[in-house]
Amino acid sequence: MAKQSINPAQVNLLVVGEENEGQRLDNFLLALLKGAPKTLVYRIIRKGEVRINKKRAKADSRLQKGDQVRVPPVRLPEANETPDVSPKLQRILNDSILFEDEALLAINKPHGLAVHGGSGVSLGMIEALRKMRPDHSFLELVHRLDRDTSGVILVAKKRKALTVLQKMLVDKKGISKKYLALVHGHWDAAVTDIRLPLLRTERKSGERIVVVSDEGKSCHTRTRLLESGRQYALIEAEPVTGRTHQIRVHCLSQGNTIAGDEKYSDRTEAEQDKTTGIRRLCLHAWKLGFAHPLTGQRVRLIAPPDAELKAAYKSVGCLSGELL
Repeated sequence: MAKQSINPAQVNLLVVGEENEGQRLDNFLLALLKGAPKTLVYRIIRKGEVRINKKRAKADSRLQKGDQVRVPPVRLPEANETPDVSPKLQRILNDSILFEDEALLAINKPHGLAVHGGSGVSLGMIEALRKMRPDHSFLELVHRLDRDTSGVILVAKKRKALTVLQKMLVDKKGISKKYLALVHGHWDAAVTDIRLPLLRTERKSGERIVVVSDEGKSCHTRTRLLESGRQYALIEAEPVTGRTHQIRVHCLSQGNTIAGDEKYSDRTEAEQDKTTGIRRLCLHAWKLGFAHPLTGQRVRLIAPPDAELKAAYKSVGCLSGELL
């Protein structure tokens, strides 16, 4: 289905295109009816007001190309308009494209840019890309990076590409991600495999954190020492599993907090970062390899660290020859 505007005050008959083939009906409607409460979407499905090829359907019904979907009149809340993308951000994103074809777009995401809006962020990377490319009917994040983490991130331009890649991530097959992490202290080169379960919890202050715990989910990170300095070390970290804050907490478990990590650093480490001139989380999604979801060909992407991050590596004697 090409990107369509609907009139919520009347019945709309929509024809499903290739981009929405295989999508659940409820997810299709939630994307179509921007701002609609989930309760409204499920109510109109349950009452039979939404039809697929003139027949009642369930929320988990899968759409097929060519299906006709009847959407009844609905009352939508006033939505806040997504702000315009500044010329500066447009330039940054355009200059950060690592790879693009008919199915995928890979961006070397800058530090400090949220991948999507929410929690006080009105304009994230994906919203900016959609604004910059109004003719694209489908742009969705394949995976996520924390706001403070920089590096390569994939955006799907076709639903099939999205579903195939996300299955790779779930199955942990066909796709690998490697990060650069500048850590405090000495990293033992013999540490190449960290297998420790992680659990989400909260501090007394209510701040959400992740800790090593036997009650947590199994977690596996491969590591490789790239360079050692006097007070810091640069490592490559490959998360085999994909848990929240996995690399950060696995490094912490070895006594090596990531430089610039305000959540997990202690006061001494924070002061050392300040003295050294480090003002950001030094975690960067460096390499991404995967089987192309449409062709099966192997794609290998490298996202060079930006000038600020390279300067940090150099200032602490950890600028690896692999980055030159």
